[in-house]
This record gives sequence, structure tokens and C-alpha cells, in this order.
Amino acid sequence: MAIGEIISFGFAMGNSALKAHLETAQKTGVFQLTGKGLNEFPVDLQRLAANLRTMDLSGNKIETLPSVIGHFPALKSLTLNNNKLAVLPEDLGKLKKLENLHLSGNSLKHLPSSFGQLAALKILSLSGNRLREFPLQLCQLRHLDVVDLSKNQIQRLPDDLEQLQAIELNVNQNQVSQISPRISRCPRLKVLRMEENCLEISMIPISILADSQISLLAVEGNLFEIRKLRDLEGYDKYMERFTATKKKFA
Repeated sequence: MAIGEIISFGFAMGNSALKAHLETAQKTGVFQLTGKGLNEFPVDLQRLAANLRTMDLSGNKIETLPSVIGHFPALKSLTLNNNKLAVLPEDLGKLKKLENLHLSGNSLKHLPSSFGQLAALKILSLSGNRLREFPLQLCQLRHLDVVDLSKNQIQRLPDDLEQLQAIELNVNQNQVSQISPRISRCPRLKVLRMEENCLEISMIPISILADSQISLLAVEGNLFEIRKLRDLEGYDKYMERFTATKKKFA
């Protein structure tokens, strides 16, 4: 691949170093350029679109993810932690092979409707954004394993959440005060983290304890003393699952 003598990445970097990054990515399928003060998505990456499998642009100052992101058909891992993204393009949903998506530490308030088309997605990190509602697009993802929505502004876990396929859901450090009892119907959910929210003990659905797959329920730092959880109906059944899981991995 011929690389032009001058390529602008929105920050000052020696041409030889720049060529090295692109040439390495061409050989390995991995492009990593973190903490360089990058203001814009490097459009020259399009030259590697057909074969790039991993892209990491964390710790920059990127405000906009252009629609060309959808032109990377081989991409399996995309990391854009700690940038300045406020919105995501609909074209993101074209990444049919994407398995890992890390967008923590941005300013996202919602996800595009096409997000539910990320059919291969397994790991999603959206910690430290500005989400106020649980993004229901996630319930369309059949292979999702781990979802991290911690440190947002989510206020409730709605009924439609019963369709979520994730094994682990992290909503620590949000503003959750309401949980739909239907969350107990999540077919694969085993770990539910809800620490440091706004939950009263009365808002913990009995069905989570008595009739769910959840074997780790983390609710420390809410509006009740954790020992009161033991008084709830179904707590014994929950502890049976907790103990069995603990022994399994001992």
C-alpha cells in the first residue's frame, strides 16, 4: 500500500511515525493510536478498511465518529474510550462482525436505532456517559454477554429488559430507583450489579431472588442496609444459587 508523504491526523506527528502506524496496521490488522490529542477520526484509515480487525483510538479528543466507520467489514474490536463523542452514526450498525465495543468516558445520551443490528456483539462498555434511559436496542443483540452501563444517569430498568440476553449487567453508580420484576425473566442473566443507586428495599423485586437465574446480586450503597436483603422472601433461593456458583468456580 502506498502511503502519501503527508497525512493529516489532526495533530502534529512525524511522517515516519505515521507511516509506521499505518504500515503496522496493514500487516497485523491492528491500528492503535491512543492519547495523542487527536481531534478527528483519521480518515486515512479507510485505506485499511477491508482487513482491519482491531481499532483503538482511546484517550483522544474525537467529537464525531463519521459514517465511514460502517465501511470496515472485518472490524471485530472498536475502542474509543475517553474521547468527546456525543452521538454515534447510524452506519455503526453495519459492523456485522463487531464483537467488542468500548465507548466509556464519552458524552453519549442515546444510541442510534441501528445499534440493534450489531449481530455479533458480545462485550459492550458504555461506562461514564450521559445515558438517562436504558438503551432497549441492546435487547435485540442475541450474542451479548457483558454490558457495562455504570456511571450514567439511568433512572429505571424497564419491562422490555426481559428480552436482554446478557450474562452480566452492570448499572452501578446510576440513579436507578425502579426495577421491573420482569428482569427476572432474562434467560441468561447471572450477574446484576446495581451498587450506589437510589433503590429502596421495597423496590427489589422478589422475583429476582426467588425466580431468576441471577446468582450474584450486588446492591451495596443504596437506600437501605444490606442486611435487610436477608429478610426478603426468596433470599434463601438466591443464596442457594450464589453458593452453588461460588463452589463451581472455587
